[in-house]
Amino acid sequence: MIEALYYDKLSEGIVKCLLCPHSCVIAPGKTGICRARKNIDSVLYAINYGECVSLSMDPIEKKPLNHFYPGSQILSTASNSCNLACPFCQNAKISQSNAPTQYIAPEELIDMAVRKKSIGIAYTYTEPFTWYEYVLDTARLAHKQGLKNVIVTNGMINEKPLIELLPYIDAANIDLKSMDAAFYKNILHGELEQVLNTIRITKKHWHIEITNLIVPNYNDSIELLTQLVDFVASIGIDTPLHFSRYFPHYKVVVPHTPIETLKEAYRIGKEKLHYVYIGNVDLNNVDLNLEL
Repeated sequence: MIEALYYDKLSEGIVKCLLCPHSCVIAPGKTGICRARKNIDSVLYAINYGECVSLSMDPIEKKPLNHFYPGSQILSTASNSCNLACPFCQNAKISQSNAPTQYIAPEELIDMAVRKKSIGIAYTYTEPFTWYEYVLDTARLAHKQGLKNVIVTNGMINEKPLIELLPYIDAANIDLKSMDAAFYKNILHGELEQVLNTIRITKKHWHIEITNLIVPNYNDSIELLTQLVDFVASIGIDTPLHFSRYFPHYKVVVPHTPIETLKEAYRIGKEKLHYVYIGNVDLNNVDLNLEL
């Protein structure tokens, strides 16, 4: 546990977190929305610093990153927090509740990556931006060892802390959940424009790929899929876009994404983008006929 970066002290022991768009105003003894930052005696602490909830070697394509060192393996880890409240979260057990963690110091994580001959470290599974201080410290040290740093994120971070992190990250997969601002605000408890701003900024500095989890009745309309493709094309038609299949999980029990919806999303994407992929589908057993 260390003192958090990016916060202000207010009156009567209250602090205001400035890490993400929520700008949580936190009373003594309380935590912010992400559950990772706590006001202790008028000081904001990153109580999740170094606390790892998951650790494994993954193919880089699992992030998913199809155009960043393809075929390589990367040491992947996560914290126990998130600053969105997606009711269909596919990793809810570790992002939306307090799962058991193990402390791993930055130096220890880097040593582990070197021993396992990983290309680097991926901060993934939950929300790495709410693990900010640990990611920043570890990424700095990792670069000194010649390792790559990868972030898999929802993009909910303020511009100033994002800019501080820019020199230390090499690639990111950013989850763009919809182009509907009301959907972000009312369903996810997030801010679409801040996510779009993160994408625009990071595209200039990192290799990025975009993922859209298609959830029936939530974000699967032709209009929204077209708007999303148009936005991705606006930052570069070479930007890889992954449409991912949803399965019932957490608080949402609508049936899984139909194959036809995925095929239509793919067709829309291929009209304007060079690289479009379908995820969470066994392409060996399902004939998507994607080129038609």
